[in-house]
Amino acid sequence: MTAKLHCFGESGHSYKVALMLELTGTPWTAVFVDFFNNETRSAEYRARLNQMGEAPVYVDGDLTLTQSGVILLHLAEQTGQFSDGDPNEILRWLFWDNHKGSSQFGALRFLRNFLPEAKRPDGAIAFMQGRVDAALATLDARLADRDWLASDQPTIADLSCCGYLFYPEPFGFDPDKHPNIAAWLGRISALPGWNHPYDLMPGNPSDRAEKEDA
Repeated sequence: MTAKLHCFGESGHSYKVALMLELTGTPWTAVFVDFFNNETRSAEYRARLNQMGEAPVYVDGDLTLTQSGVILLHLAEQTGQFSDGDPNEILRWLFWDNHKGSSQFGALRFLRNFLPEAKRPDGAIAFMQGRVDAALATLDARLADRDWLASDQPTIADLSCCGYLFYPEPFGFDPDKHPNIAAWLGRISALPGWNHPYDLMPGNPSDRAEKEDA
């Protein structure tokens, strides 16, 4: 039975899992989640897939998993891939990403690019920008003298932390300002099976723009 990933193209958290599935050669099917029309907020979605009202949701037979870090850990154990290294170090960067990295990158990207300008909270954006800049500085410093975050080879820590950094919408990541991150992203994109998030998952800003123009 082919696993299903409930996801949408704009979701960096979904991208982490979709990328892991691709890189490990795991058969999977994307199921589009219409986030921008409030599907994740519906009672049906929360009751059937995820009471937290979030994506991604990974379904494999009778197994349903939510939270990208949990799904990455499951896939690493299931496939035996992207897990070689000190498990504590891998977990350290997974937790850092969910607390300091992707959680802030995703929030700021949404505020700056997907929320109508009239609704953008200027004070909150400035506050979030400072936190994002600090997180990017931490990540860039970590990669100053090493190729991968938690091992001498790529692990799920790398796949987690890169989740939002391949997207084109601006939120503070600048390859010229963060050259070590840029070089690291180049190594990730050179892995066999890599795909851009908008090519890997259904739904992207262009799709929504076409529907609005139709």
